[in-house]
Amino acid sequence: MSDRLTVRKTYKLYLGGKFPRSESGRTYPVKSAEGSGLANAALASRKDVRDAVAAARKAQPGWAAATAYLRGQILYRVAEMLEGRRAQFVAEVRDARGGTVKAATAEVDAAVDRLVWYAGWPDKLSQVLGGANPVAGPYFNHTAPEPVGVVTQVAPQGEPLLGLVSVLAPVIAAGNATVVLAAQEQPLPAISFAEVLATSDLPGGVVNVLSGRVAELAPWLSSHSDVNAVDLTGVDDAELAAECERAAAENLKRVWRPVRPDWTAAPGLDRLRACVELKTVWHPAGL
Repeated sequence: MSDRLTVRKTYKLYLGGKFPRSESGRTYPVKSAEGSGLANAALASRKDVRDAVAAARKAQPGWAAATAYLRGQILYRVAEMLEGRRAQFVAEVRDARGGTVKAATAEVDAAVDRLVWYAGWPDKLSQVLGGANPVAGPYFNHTAPEPVGVVTQVAPQGEPLLGLVSVLAPVIAAGNATVVLAAQEQPLPAISFAEVLATSDLPGGVVNVLSGRVAELAPWLSSHSDVNAVDLTGVDDAELAAECERAAAENLKRVWRPVRPDWTAAPGLDRLRACVELKTVWHPAGL
């Protein structure tokens, strides 16, 4: 039997439920933690950002209108699919970060557990973040959380899977759609995670994954007028973050730039609170 060539994987963008190449045709080399070449990833452009935001905007109303129970079940299905490809992700995380197989396995398992944790929240948000408010007078006063809409995100650098899941899961759990820029030097686990999303029950366009340069794409993710909120967690450069905040201010977007957290710690409710708006309704009390 003759030797056969290994079929190398092609890493693309994930836009609107499909896997296109960048419209610019550009790619960039991705290296392992040891410096060896792993693959070429798509180098997304401004046009790709626009296409991703358009896909997210189209998908968001339907996703927000889905029942909270269904959103939770779909997130749980994503966790199942990630668990089923555990060995692949352990290998990709280890290539990206270096270290031991044990450490890579711990990150993949933590990512699965985080998805399961957020899967339990969609049908509990109204009770925890909303409620009936006491008022003086013959009125009912109710507060309920609603999605902010389309959120653009820069994923944490150096945390190619757990960091990505930790910023992405609360956004979609709350009924938003997102465009997320993968870690610049370690994008491959994120693109493979997009394959998990594509083969789960998540509607196309709810999550869109780009790969490329943070300095090039973050300002466009921040300035787009059809975006409602910007998550700058993965922007480590202070000057670039300030530029993105100024761009976001043009149409009064909500901007998150939290202090770099410990992704292995319990996630808490901060990110869920950040990606909802609390709407209050007054109604006269009946006689």
